[in-house]
Amino acid sequence: MWVTAIKKTDTSSATSGLRRAGALLRSLAPRPSSRLAQLILMANFVALGVLVVGMLALTETRRGLVNAKLDSLRAQGELIANVLAEGASDGAPAPALRNEDARAILRQLYVPEESRVIVFDKGAAIVADSHLLADVFETTQLPPPGAPRPPITESARSLPVQILDALANLLRSSEEREAMGRNLRDEVRQVINGETVAGVRRETDGRRVVSVSLPIQPVRAIVGVVTIESYDLDTLIEAERRALLPFMIIAALVTAMSSLALTVFIARPIRRLARSAREARRAGGRRVTMPDLRSRNDEIGELGVALSDMTEALYDRLDAIESFAADVAHELKNPLTSIRSAVEVLPKAKDAERRDRLLAVIVADVGRLDRLITDISRASRVDAELAREDVSRFDLATLLAELAESYNEAGSLPASIRLDQQVRSALVIGRGDPLGQVFRNLLDNALTFSPEGGEILVSLRRGQMEGRTSLKIHVDDQGPGIPEDNLEAVFDRFYTERPKGAAFGTHSGLGLAISRQIVKAHGGTIIARNRRNQDGDVVGARFTVELPAADAGD
Repeated sequence: MWVTAIKKTDTSSATSGLRRAGALLRSLAPRPSSRLAQLILMANFVALGVLVVGMLALTETRRGLVNAKLDSLRAQGELIANVLAEGASDGAPAPALRNEDARAILRQLYVPEESRVIVFDKGAAIVADSHLLADVFETTQLPPPGAPRPPITESARSLPVQILDALANLLRSSEEREAMGRNLRDEVRQVINGETVAGVRRETDGRRVVSVSLPIQPVRAIVGVVTIESYDLDTLIEAERRALLPFMIIAALVTAMSSLALTVFIARPIRRLARSAREARRAGGRRVTMPDLRSRNDEIGELGVALSDMTEALYDRLDAIESFAADVAHELKNPLTSIRSAVEVLPKAKDAERRDRLLAVIVADVGRLDRLITDISRASRVDAELAREDVSRFDLATLLAELAESYNEAGSLPASIRLDQQVRSALVIGRGDPLGQVFRNLLDNALTFSPEGGEILVSLRRGQMEGRTSLKIHVDDQGPGIPEDNLEAVFDRFYTERPKGAAFGTHSGLGLAISRQIVKAHGGTIIARNRRNQDGDVVGARFTVELPAADAGD
């Protein structure tokens, strides 16, 4: 009896492969902070995963199908070869295959229509053919041994099948391509030489055939060859390819949807940002509102917020430059007006004393202009200098001690400077020269308001600023204090509130404004307030500078 048992496809390897692929995708997945990268990876890997699943399923099914066919054909071939070796070979010292007995045995077997059994003698001549015995189809004379193989008839296969076969042939190894090009005569000769041949080959009409050829061997000598073929592989493969079509359609739809999603969620917002940026460039200083993307919790949202903040900072800088230019023009206009008036009156002065007073006014105003221009130039260079200089870690206590010592050694000052340091380490990260200028401005301001024989106290303490350790520097003087309404205005440009008796025009009013600009560039704050005694009377002013500390210990 012919038993056609087909093994079930083993899908365990495909399942384990899917698990490994899922673990790989999870390991390659971006961190939760990168929402945009997650969207892109998910959109692309879903489409790829659909194809991969389909291809893995098809590959495993085809491999399992071919292996099951080969195992089944090999088992049946061994059974038929043993029967023929016992019942169709003579017992001569040089045994031979009895053709009539071989045909009779083969005629008694049931062979399905999609299968074929061929028996050859040891000369590679056909002894029996199940299709001929069953009168299944017309016979085609096999080419003689050594003759060139007829070309495969491409018209017997459809164009899609030919394309898929060509692609599959490119992926095959050289051994597989050689096996596909082998014909039946080659298999028979290999078996007569003592080999067992099993595999897939192609017929002259283009059909794939799963065949197993085994020797008929009563004892040791080979008396013939039995070949078992199965012709339904192409039909099964075509059905599997049709089963892959839904995966391809789903993958195409997922790809189209992901492309649309990427266009909507990425390309369109970026195009809006680019359009707004071009409008801002062409606006000539007019404020242009950037698209509000703060609701997006991804990189596009961060880009929108960054561009919005950048444009607002640029607009604020333009407004500051415009205001600064107006303030400069106003401050320069006052001494120029005074000089012009003195020059106009000078020729009309009749006595030397009056001319000397007018010349003194001119000299004072020229000096005031010189100081104004110097301070204005310094103020306009602060941002550029802060951007060019490299930050470094340095000890703020050392800087303050050196400043106090240099001022005390200068002599002829109305007040002495005392440093009160209550921390072991005062490391900050910043630029030493600009910060030194801040404290020189504060000390100069304190000396201006300090009485003769007074004392300026510079104290250094630890503090907390926005949840992190900071350093607080207080500069206390013993002057009349600051009007309560002007505690914030003292940091405005060209603000000049001088004590009584001070020479007019000796200060430009830019020192505290420059100091705040430098402190803010270092991430700190500077404020002014009045010091009071127990009775509530003002006993001096205090300027407090707070900077982020570079270390956490005292």
